[in-house]
Amino acid sequence: MSTIEQSPPAPGGGTPPPAPGAAPARRRGGAAGDVLWTVVPYAASVLLAFVVGGIVIAAMGYSATDALRAVLTSSFESRFGMVETLHKWVPIVLCAYAFALPLATGKFNIGAEGQLLLGATGGAAIGITFSDLPAILLLPATLVAGVLAGALWAGIAAVLLVRFRVNEVLSTVLLNFVSFKVIDWVATKVWPDAGAGHPATTPVGEGARLPLIGEAPGLHSGVLLVVALAIFIAVGMRFTPTGFEMRAVGANPRASLVNGVRTTRLAGAGLVLGGAAAGLAGAIDVAGLHGRMLEGMQSNFLILGIIVGLMARGSMLALPFVAFGIAVLEFGAGTMQLVAAVPVEMVLVIEALILLFLLLSDLARNRLRGAA
Repeated sequence: MSTIEQSPPAPGGGTPPPAPGAAPARRRGGAAGDVLWTVVPYAASVLLAFVVGGIVIAAMGYSATDALRAVLTSSFESRFGMVETLHKWVPIVLCAYAFALPLATGKFNIGAEGQLLLGATGGAAIGITFSDLPAILLLPATLVAGVLAGALWAGIAAVLLVRFRVNEVLSTVLLNFVSFKVIDWVATKVWPDAGAGHPATTPVGEGARLPLIGEAPGLHSGVLLVVALAIFIAVGMRFTPTGFEMRAVGANPRASLVNGVRTTRLAGAGLVLGGAAAGLAGAIDVAGLHGRMLEGMQSNFLILGIIVGLMARGSMLALPFVAFGIAVLEFGAGTMQLVAAVPVEMVLVIEALILLFLLLSDLARNRLRGAA
């Protein structure tokens, strides 16, 4: 790939810096102003979302104070709450990467749900078939199988995009429905567990289980793996030529093509990388939580991953922190229902409100900067 002569887009998906030799753009407030423009919209959006959510909860006849306190504090009140929040964080952040990595090249992966399920199926297949292998061999093989299965499933959409110009939104959505049939077949025909009471495979071997950290309830070590992966992705997207080219394609595909970047192939690669991240989420859930593949394990991670990816605004550095905030809300939803009897779906409403206010803040910021 040839070097692109245009300036790279900003890591957070904002306006790219001026080209060498160009007059520097005039900025008000310098670095401190940039921080304010970034932090204030997030803080204001979260605050407004909870205010509106509290009003809705009160209008429904529930205690808004008890409900919002439960949502915000339950993750931090006990070791169990923090462990469960981090366990939720893992698939949320990986599904967010499944959406955000293709989005960096201007493509939309709506197939993280199916890619997670295929990753879980691939991991379970290795963990069951080779259950007698020692952990030093079986655990890495289980995780790698999940990554490859997710990448392969996304690769179908990538091939359709690169070779036949099939829209990736359509192909990834339809592949989700195919994945439901695949896991149903695996859970009921290939490795069924008749005593599970729910369509599920037989358990994987003990060597395929992730080690636990600390006393009960133990934190599975997949959390540390994902932290390392988050650092790797943030550094790779910011400082490597491939990461630069992916961001450049997303910012200006026509200019990238003129400068010799194979934009379509790079977009296909973004889909495959996103599928690999979702596949890893499935394999980690098998190896760290369930010990098997079971129907319904994808939960609502697809929509949460999309919400997080959009909230992060293209910043791979911010994405894990945004995902943790959403994981706190997701764990708090169950406590909110127990404490205040508020339906758990109210948390999804609050998450949607945060995203809506963030989008409105972008509009307001652009108008303010245009008037300045």
